[in-house]
Amino acid sequence: MPRFCLFPGTFDPLTLGHVDIINRALPLFDKIIVGIGLNSAKAPMFSPEQRLQWIEEIYKDEERVVGAIYEGLTINYCKEVDAQFILRGIRYVSDFEYEKTIADANRTLDKSIETIFLTGEPKYTSVASTIVRDILRNGGNAAPFLPEVVAKSIKNK
Repeated sequence: MPRFCLFPGTFDPLTLGHVDIINRALPLFDKIIVGIGLNSAKAPMFSPEQRLQWIEEIYKDEERVVGAIYEGLTINYCKEVDAQFILRGIRYVSDFEYEKTIADANRTLDKSIETIFLTGEPKYTSVASTIVRDILRNGGNAAPFLPEVVAKSIKNK
């Protein structure tokens, strides 16, 4: 059975930290679906379509990585796309505590879907979309935190 994985998030914007987790997960899975979750509690800076375009551009030569936009419970979307795994990136201990709570809830909802945690490379520990958005809102240069495709498209807007 192929190993399909969902890497859910808002990816607002997609950062080098996200790309690091995706790239390091590639040897573990046959397919990684980078799922842009629509969350009504968040006001994103970039449209879901723009975020999807970044994923598609960065991974245009890697057929095992696909982008998608979804709404609702992540665990339900996993069932929809036949993902047996949920991939989550961990930067700090506080991330783990938060992510473990979600993983436990997902396990209660469906024991057949396993959450996998990958710790980020130390050089990307400080890279967070929230910080990047703050830099951008205040006219700063966020390029050191972003894949080149993302940095160029933001600069051109």
